[in-house]
Amino acid sequence: MAPQYSGTNHQLHFVMIPFLCPGHIIPMVDMARLLAQRGVIITIITTTLNAVRIKPIIGRAIESGLPIRLVQLRLQLHEVGLPEGCESIDAIPSRDLFMNFFAAVNKLQQPMEELLKDMESSPSCILADKNLLWTTDVAGKFNIPILLFDGTGCFNLLCCQSLHASQVHLSASDSEPFVVPGLPERIELTKAQLPSSLNPSMQDNSKDLHAKVRASEEGAYGIVINSFEELELAYVKEYRKAKGDDKVWCIGPVSLSNKTDLEKAQRGNKSSIDENKCLKWLDSWPENSVVYACLGTLCRLTPLQLIELGLGLEACNRPFLWVIRGDNGKEELEKWILEDGFEERIKGRGLLIRGWAPQVLILSHPAIGGFLTHCGWNSTLEAVCAGVPMVTWPLFADQFFNEKLVVQVLKIGESVGNETAVPREKVREAIQKIMAEGTEREERGERVRKLAEMAKEATENGGSSFLNITLLIEDIRKLGMMGIQA
Repeated sequence: MAPQYSGTNHQLHFVMIPFLCPGHIIPMVDMARLLAQRGVIITIITTTLNAVRIKPIIGRAIESGLPIRLVQLRLQLHEVGLPEGCESIDAIPSRDLFMNFFAAVNKLQQPMEELLKDMESSPSCILADKNLLWTTDVAGKFNIPILLFDGTGCFNLLCCQSLHASQVHLSASDSEPFVVPGLPERIELTKAQLPSSLNPSMQDNSKDLHAKVRASEEGAYGIVINSFEELELAYVKEYRKAKGDDKVWCIGPVSLSNKTDLEKAQRGNKSSIDENKCLKWLDSWPENSVVYACLGTLCRLTPLQLIELGLGLEACNRPFLWVIRGDNGKEELEKWILEDGFEERIKGRGLLIRGWAPQVLILSHPAIGGFLTHCGWNSTLEAVCAGVPMVTWPLFADQFFNEKLVVQVLKIGESVGNETAVPREKVREAIQKIMAEGTEREERGERVRKLAEMAKEATENGGSSFLNITLLIEDIRKLGMMGIQA
């Protein structure tokens, strides 16, 4: 799409700083293109290896005339005890090194400040991931308004806000369900399903980090969210009310900015499978017949649990595409796949992708009838956009909240259950519920297809997300005219 320059908007300059993780970088790159299409000048700040991941899609955007610049900073790995190559959180070999990674990320503050000093004119605003705490300090130091990007939805944000305010979960036992107060619907959770920031039994260093994130949110001018109002309208309204202002902009689903098969295939990283081979395999199956299984970039399931997943997929007697990511127990899993005869048994009806998969491209294929997902927010939105019902298997962070939205509120998914270890039979049963013919499948399919239509309409000219981008741009433009720091 050619840039839609419109007068004063062309003068705006947003510096965008994503957190160093695929699930955070990918939507911010989509967002950068959407803003640039409105004539906003964009500078994306990232590190060398992360730049390699996004260069193909950024390069095409620049070639099309969009005003986007990619700036690379060096991440100091050796200084904090990290091996070379660990420039993204999905590359960290052990959770024990996560705080080392955050220490390296914090060291980006100084080169970022030097970059701002060298700019001919001050940016109109900084749009940064909320996990980059130093960006708030930098914005204050240079008198630049700061917007925070939150990579989750308003349902999750309202749940967290409510629990922080009420503390009802503190008096519950680990396995005892409690009701999250102040929500439009009755939502029950257990302590085990809470993110570390809310779980008192998780006494780790991340608690202090989450407290600082909340303080940073309070000091920001506003929050930008990858969601659309029609998906979770009651929760958007309640979250804005809880925040006490209207500076909450839902501008998604940003993945819909990828229109062509090439854009969908290259989104985020180089695929580990030839896209044509993948599409040809999917083309060989009828509509709504294939199960797509992918548990996210940061999946840390044990090899035994992954084997149960594989056996559950095999037992469902349906064609499936299974994405196997990460190095956690990789050798043990590969040994089972080859020596136990799994790959031979599923030959023809099962396709394995080891590494990165072109997920948006896969989900948009008509053969996909169900998505076994960890309920990461990006994956959840991408399934909604494709009109694909979900089998939910949340693992950590906001994923249990997202499962409640999918299964209980929107009624477009089935859970594998809340056992610590999920047996193959539970996997098979949940897949069968999603895929089996009948009234329930038809009604669920109709609900998710309607949401897909709403998502598309929200991002088109005149839609809610399109309008929210306009309002966001106008808000920042007015700030610049008034000469006010946010």
